[in-house]
Amino acid sequence: MAHPGLGYDNRTGRGPGRVVRTMSALVPGVRRVWRQATPYADAWHARNVETIDRPGRRWIVLGDSMSQGIGASAYDLGWVVQLAGRLAADGHDLQIINLSATGACVTDVLEQQLPALERLGVRDDDLVTVMVGSNDLFGGRRRRAALPGAYSRLVESVPAGSLVATLPQPSGPARAANVFVEAADASGRIVMVDLRVTGPSSWRGRLAADYFHPNDAGYAAIAAAFEPTLRQVLAAPSRSREPPRGGDISPPPDG
Repeated sequence: MAHPGLGYDNRTGRGPGRVVRTMSALVPGVRRVWRQATPYADAWHARNVETIDRPGRRWIVLGDSMSQGIGASAYDLGWVVQLAGRLAADGHDLQIINLSATGACVTDVLEQQLPALERLGVRDDDLVTVMVGSNDLFGGRRRRAALPGAYSRLVESVPAGSLVATLPQPSGPARAANVFVEAADASGRIVMVDLRVTGPSSWRGRLAADYFHPNDAGYAAIAAAFEPTLRQVLAAPSRSREPPRGGDISPPPDG
């Protein structure tokens, strides 16, 4: 059951898609990894409930199964908790509120996760990270075609100063979506985490049994990809949540 302060339980309300259902029937590794979705969502929801009223700076996590830690050997061995541990060792004791959901698309962040954050109340010193889009890319032609437009809304809707990851996949829709992230970063609206540059160059030995989600080692690599930018933001003075005046996050014209 969703906590009344959240009105949200780390679920999209949809079951697995047709591809996942088919692959789960044929490939034991896919079936085994997918079975993590419910217990990991329950674990994060319980942790969120425990964390909501704690004092201290909050880390708000938005996204999909990658931020749920699906594929890791435990929910708290995904990239979020691995990186939180590294930061805590240096005195950054962040209170994690993870609003991500397995199967989430960009529209789920816009229509479910951001409203949950609004109900909690956005604080000026919140650290907000967003990594989403893979389910849009692999969710069929219509979702792929809509991805750039969804990203344009995403970078306008997240709290100012949020850290938004680029899509590292070498596809046309991903490149078009990344243009909006780049423009929003250039305007000062958000902070870009460029996984095309900092992400793993090889996934050898870093994938779970479904050969799609990272394993513990893969999530360690994602934590390393986010770490430099998170440390820069943590070292900077807290910023206002008002977007910069006169900022333009439209992509630059061609040519």
